[in-house]
Amino acid sequence: MIAGLRTPSGGRIDRTQRVRFKFDGRSYEGFAGDTLASALLANDVHLVGRSFKYHRPRGFLAAGSEEPNGLVTVTRDAARVTPNLRATQVELYDGLIAESQNRWPSLQRDFGRINDLLSAFFPAGFYYKTFMWPRKAWKLLYEPMIRRAAGLGRAPVHADPDRYAQRYAHCDVLIVGAGPAGIAAALSAAESGARVILCDETNEFGGSLLTDTSAVIDGQTASAWVKRCVGSLAQNSRVTLLARTTAFGYFPHNLIGLNQRLVDHLASAPAYQPRERLWQVRARAVVLATGAIERPLVFPGNDRPGILLAGAAQTYLNRYGVCVGRRVVVVTSGDEAYQAALDLHAAGVFIAAIADLRAEVTGALPDAARRAGMDVRPGSTVLDTEGELRVSGITLARVQSGQVQAAQNIRCDAVLMSGGYTPSVHLFSQSRGKLQWNDGLQSFIPGSSAESEQSAGACRGIYGLAEVLADGARAGAAAPELHHAQHRFNVDTLSRRSSAYLGALPQANPPSREKSFVDWQHDVTTRDLALATREGFESIEHVKRYTTTGMATDQGKTSSLNAMAIVAKSLQIAIPQVGLTTFRMPYTPVSFGSFAGISRGDLFDPVRTTPTHPWAQAQAAVFENVGLWKRARYFPRGGEDMHAAVARECRAVRNACGMFDASTLGKIEVVGPDAAEFMNRMYINNWSNLGVGRCRYGILLREDGFIYDDGVVARIGADRFHVTTTTGGAPRVLALLEDYRQTEWPELNVWLTSTTEQWAVIAVQGPKSRQVLESLVEGLDISAAAWPHMSVGRGRICGVPMLLFRVSFTGELGFEINVPADFGLSVWEAVHAAGQAYGITEYGTETMHVLRAEKGYIIVGQDTDGTVTPDDAGLSWAIGKGKADFVGKRSLERASMKSADRKQLVGLRAKDPGVTLEEGAQVAAKSGQKPPMELIGHVTSSYAGSVPGYSIALALIEGGRARLAQTLYVPMPNGDVEVEVTSPVFYDPAGARINA
Repeated sequence: MIAGLRTPSGGRIDRTQRVRFKFDGRSYEGFAGDTLASALLANDVHLVGRSFKYHRPRGFLAAGSEEPNGLVTVTRDAARVTPNLRATQVELYDGLIAESQNRWPSLQRDFGRINDLLSAFFPAGFYYKTFMWPRKAWKLLYEPMIRRAAGLGRAPVHADPDRYAQRYAHCDVLIVGAGPAGIAAALSAAESGARVILCDETNEFGGSLLTDTSAVIDGQTASAWVKRCVGSLAQNSRVTLLARTTAFGYFPHNLIGLNQRLVDHLASAPAYQPRERLWQVRARAVVLATGAIERPLVFPGNDRPGILLAGAAQTYLNRYGVCVGRRVVVVTSGDEAYQAALDLHAAGVFIAAIADLRAEVTGALPDAARRAGMDVRPGSTVLDTEGELRVSGITLARVQSGQVQAAQNIRCDAVLMSGGYTPSVHLFSQSRGKLQWNDGLQSFIPGSSAESEQSAGACRGIYGLAEVLADGARAGAAAPELHHAQHRFNVDTLSRRSSAYLGALPQANPPSREKSFVDWQHDVTTRDLALATREGFESIEHVKRYTTTGMATDQGKTSSLNAMAIVAKSLQIAIPQVGLTTFRMPYTPVSFGSFAGISRGDLFDPVRTTPTHPWAQAQAAVFENVGLWKRARYFPRGGEDMHAAVARECRAVRNACGMFDASTLGKIEVVGPDAAEFMNRMYINNWSNLGVGRCRYGILLREDGFIYDDGVVARIGADRFHVTTTTGGAPRVLALLEDYRQTEWPELNVWLTSTTEQWAVIAVQGPKSRQVLESLVEGLDISAAAWPHMSVGRGRICGVPMLLFRVSFTGELGFEINVPADFGLSVWEAVHAAGQAYGITEYGTETMHVLRAEKGYIIVGQDTDGTVTPDDAGLSWAIGKGKADFVGKRSLERASMKSADRKQLVGLRAKDPGVTLEEGAQVAAKSGQKPPMELIGHVTSSYAGSVPGYSIALALIEGGRARLAQTLYVPMPNGDVEVEVTSPVFYDPAGARINA
């Protein structure tokens, strides 16, 4: 017997550094190198939480990221509160404060435990049946109650003050897992001169070798061999070693997401250091050396504190110097647990019994256990366990000829269990690789890969140390274009027979009333799985959703195979026939801060402002968000509301002159000898016949033939086009063009450059706009004869280089001045000053909308909805005649795209001049309809109108052009509004003013 649970020596902790910490308000001590879990166990604390559904007492099941029970909240200060951390992964630091979760008023006395007593009323799927009646009770009773009970931990209430970094990286070989297979793979890959990244989720490389005290590799102890190999890799400048780094997701084309935790293990982090770093690594080849997870056994009362995996107990002993109990019973189906029993025995722990599920138990390790005086019991099962807040006893029984007999109760304070190992195939599954069932291993293992990937070691069902090292070396040497001789290792260790056990252990008849847990995280028992199959669920995916087995952060790490085996037995089919669950990312939880990176606070939605923004602010402009930009919506004067201000601004543009900041339009330079050909293939228009110095309205379609974006395109050189896009469409248009340039037509000699931020654009519109600019423009003749509508040229304005367009989005004579953004404000002020003699008025986006709608100009995304073709919008005239092809052309040839019944853009005029229609309002052909109505379209744009003297609207109406002059109806709460179908052009249909 030992006096305490901390061994007097051994482990990888630093016993010279005592570390103080608190758990649930009580002070404890541990050592540097401890995890919170190992430090609590060293202080004889097994009770660390309450289960999610039944609030049963729970202790640690594992020692790593597969831990389902030991979830805690760690608090550094009021703003740094992190819930749902696994205590097995929380590294101890001085002053650490942790709390258990899911309990009230205390962990020892939890009121929620009443759920366990009422568990008969909470079977799997009970919420689907219980909360259906009475219907009114859902909002008043059920929903508030469920919201209070749902979830684990409490979400932080303060903004996260920490900083999170993100990084992109490329390498030849990315190796996930730094156990024996991963280290061997890294040594092989590094020898070739490859760029290697080796990552592991723990703070130390070595994996299982850090707890293996018996193995000898190349004449060295396992830990010494690890130290030598890692040191060698660290000295290689082409090798990057990432500890405390979890590979949480496998994405297409060998893109792996890594979450590196940088400072959570420190008592005080440097101010300059980010808390975490998100790596996005593109690898030529990936080696998955993710190991295997020890499988728990399913028997009555298997969730009591003090019942844990045998491998976890071995880890706590050999890595942290902690015994998990003083009097221990081991229940196993293979040899691996015997090594844990031998190690604990050597540390002074009394092994009360080893219950082996196998009928015959022979081999080096069982024989060593017998020689040490341990009571080895072949052909045994577990009937029940005892204990309230910690296990205090276990009932073992013999199984002979399928019959359970000779039950015996044994007193103990810890139970170690081992049902074999489950290969960790989560990342492989995420890569779209195909899993295959292995009968001998009773597990799914990696089959055919979908990516340039190699699995190595225990994650593909290879468990012998010598074989694991050889397999890792093979994988590292087999990476594409890196073929070379692989490492060879000399290994000396005791041989072990791995024998897996799946499903629930044999039970007496009748079985124990105690619950047998399959999924510890969601309180799923064998009874829940049996109920699911009785209710008709046969696919494991359906069973998973009905019972919540293998969901949330566990993702089936400790539960999936046992659940499959139990369902398969109930349905009397083979396990592979039950199907596979989907292992969703992330592998373990990743903080939102890591995903967000710097995109927080002001940078979450960056405010982009134009060069004239300060001037507009000084004029008390009212702003609106357009895309990512702040744009002046209108400029009120003397207490005007929006309608009065917009009416005044519209009159000024129509009668004199207005100026508008159009800098937010997307701008793309398309340059190269094949620029015209590229534009011909992308846009519906013909660009070959567009002369230098001329502009054209361009329309871009998707492949399905629907309008994607539009804008004015200017040819400013034989090999150069200046393409404008909508404000919100700039990034996606550039992405679309670049995609086609790189993937569809790489032979074209053309390149694209975004110039949106480089140009400030000042639109000067109205009958007096030419007079305003004549005294300011240098080097260009802007007279009507020399500078017709849709002209473009280079000159200077106020001494500043300028690209001048004669274009209009208002229907009036108009110019758009493009100057370098740095000069935007000074040129704006100069134009405004020069225009005072002509009644110039600044106007905003609301006025722009009214003016363009009066002219029938569309706005993509408002007057189109993703199902509008050029002909629907009345723009078929823009399609280049005789063009061989362009994006979307073949789709336009489909019969459905030419149907006369398609929704077409038309104008609507309310017969009551005092009515302004609502945008989005539906349109019907018949009046007085009751729901469900027969509707034929909807209003896309609607305004009071500035010049016509009546409100105007644009609408998409079925067969709209054939309905001109017809009366239609807009159903509104106060009755139908009668409207007349008109042309969408309400103002100057002949275009006399625009060509003035």
